[in-house]
Amino acid sequence: MEERETVRVSKYLSLVLRHDPAAAGISLDDAGWVGVEELLAALARKGRRISRDQLDHVVATNNKKRFAYSDDGLRIRASQGHSVAVDLGLAPAEPPPLLYHGTASRSLAAVLREGLRPMSRQHVHLSVDRETAVRVGARHGRPVVLAVDAAGMAAAGHLFRVSANGVWLADTVPPQFLSTG
Repeated sequence: MEERETVRVSKYLSLVLRHDPAAAGISLDDAGWVGVEELLAALARKGRRISRDQLDHVVATNNKKRFAYSDDGLRIRASQGHSVAVDLGLAPAEPPPLLYHGTASRSLAAVLREGLRPMSRQHVHLSVDRETAVRVGARHGRPVVLAVDAAGMAAAGHLFRVSANGVWLADTVPPQFLSTG
């Protein structure tokens, strides 16, 4: 599978498994899963035929590990980033002392005033390293990296979860736990 085709399929799977399952004519269960065979058949009906081997390639090579198979390999879901209501069943986890969030510089004043909110997603996404935060922020313009006092948030009773692909999730990040340094 060519790199360009892999990216195209990955983007479409992100749309379907995170935001708009109806675009492919499928439904996700409460935990975000759909049967692999059901997904492949639905994609074929929509003129987006891909094989199981091609799907395996997209799942295995996605640099952000956006997709995961169930333990038996019969179901697939997005690891995080949903705008549709799903419960990933992630247990609360003790975060590292600092986490990071990348945003566009044009959003900085509002974020420092209001904190981080999930916007159209279910959770705020945080990373363990600055480099990832820079890449995320750069998707929206000139990036700014915010440090999140995750230890302070946890001590104040805020819950964190970590997705299968290592993205830390929080419901919100109040402004008092953010810094730009």
